[in-house]
Amino acid sequence: MKPIKILLLTLLAALSLGAVAQEATIRKNLAERLPNLPKIDEVSKTPMPGLYEVRVNQSEIFYTDEKGDFLIQGSLIDTQARLDLTEQRLDKLSAIAYKDLPIKDAFTIVRGNGKRKMAVFSDPNCGYCKRLERDLAKIDNVTVHLFLYPILSADSTEKSRNIWCSKDKGKAYLDWMVRDVTPATASCDASAMARNVEFGKKSRITGTPTVIFADGTRVPGAIDVARIEKFLTEAKP
Repeated sequence: MKPIKILLLTLLAALSLGAVAQEATIRKNLAERLPNLPKIDEVSKTPMPGLYEVRVNQSEIFYTDEKGDFLIQGSLIDTQARLDLTEQRLDKLSAIAYKDLPIKDAFTIVRGNGKRKMAVFSDPNCGYCKRLERDLAKIDNVTVHLFLYPILSADSTEKSRNIWCSKDKGKAYLDWMVRDVTPATASCDASAMARNVEFGKKSRITGTPTVIFADGTRVPGAIDVARIEKFLTEAKP
């Protein structure tokens, strides 16, 4: 082996060991000094010299120096590229692959051949969700996985339970969202609602409606028929 190659390998090994030691120092100091800080999932360098990303709770981000002497919560902005690096990172961490959606906690509405697929997180008391449902009624050949996501009020939870526990979930939901027919009182195991909310929190679903297409594209808020058709056409799982 040539001397220069040996030198390069030695340098790479030293850098790797240094990075491991750096991470260990940050983990140790933060854990000792901030015992209430959740368990650290990952420590990694950022593009800013001397600044490290500390990730906890799967997708919560802090920043620290190389010794863990300071902890910062906020956005890291690349002023040259004019990019919010923190937001980019959070989007990546909270991206939802369609195959990973907890379909068992949703009900399905099929129109036409159902070939195209999308998922909707919806609160029964959300006005924009009602508008979205009126537009979805104009879309053909689509399967919609509907996740009841009661985050607006206690009444949202009650309506979600009544819809989920009805004999025909899809009909009860559309009767309420499109025709203002209040869902009849019903009871059953509605723990799926709590699981949906927990899943949404981890995935940074902060409002309703939130639409997820088969290729993982996430669109918050109500969108019109033309945009729905565009996303359905372009989505490739």
